Amino acid sequence: MSNTHASPYGTLPPASPVAARKPISLPRLNELRARGEKITMLTAYDATFAAVADAAGVECILVGDSLGMVCQGLSSTAGVTLETMRYHTESVVRGLRRVQGTAWVIGDLPFGSYQESREQALRSATVLMQAGAHMVKLEGGGWTTETVRFLVERGIPVCAHLGLTPQTVHALGGYRVQGKGESAGKLRQDALALQNAGATMLVLEMVPEPLSTALTQELPRCHTIGIGAGNGTAGQVLVMHDMLGINLGKNPKFVHNFMQGADSVQHAMSNYVAAVKNGSFPDNSLHAW
Repeated sequence: MSNTHASPYGTLPPASPVAARKPISLPRLNELRARGEKITMLTAYDATFAAVADAAGVECILVGDSLGMVCQGLSSTAGVTLETMRYHTESVVRGLRRVQGTAWVIGDLPFGSYQESREQALRSATVLMQAGAHMVKLEGGGWTTETVRFLVERGIPVCAHLGLTPQTVHALGGYRVQGKGESAGKLRQDALALQNAGATMLVLEMVPEPLSTALTQELPRCHTIGIGAGNGTAGQVLVMHDMLGINLGKNPKFVHNFMQGADSVQHAMSNYVAAVKNGSFPDNSLHAW
């Protein structure tokens, strides 16, 4: 008997697909993209939620510095420390190991842990890789290009992050769409440079859909992951608390509460996976970039 079940977003994966899928790796992510299948990513900060996300079929788990806001109650991500990121990365990895999970784990390099020099970035990335991360993420373009190259040359996979970069939100003038008008050219230039430096994943946050879709086509070696950037990217990411409707503030308009109509957290996460895979999330008609 099949253990799939109906959903408003289409047929869901089995309740526990871990044993049925190969461990996620960069070649595996390349395979997904090559056959046109969207990549799914959620944040998680502890062992239990990481295991649930893995069982729901989420391919990538981001141990995001967003934990500063949703777990610690900070007003921004800037106060998160490297030691905090190490602790939460270890927690996530232990949870996945207990259930023989297969998800790809990405650890955020927090503010102040990579801006000083490439060598500082290497030391910080080493902390997260030794905690069990498969990849590290850093924010910004331009000056980060050589840092990305430095890390990749030393065997550390890197996810870049352009558009709205929360660590420097004050310099950007607040939480607003990035890459509109003349700034689109700079964002495109930065994205291409990051791919050429070896970044194999790129989060595009609050970027106009036409630009994020164009970049996805222009970056064959770098998987674009959208958040508030439309559905033309290679994959999607949401903060787990947002998609479960349990954050401490107002949800961004690009977020959907997947707990609506779900009977469990795993069911909600499975609905998210199905919606990303079949293209019904995000809904471009709800955006006004």
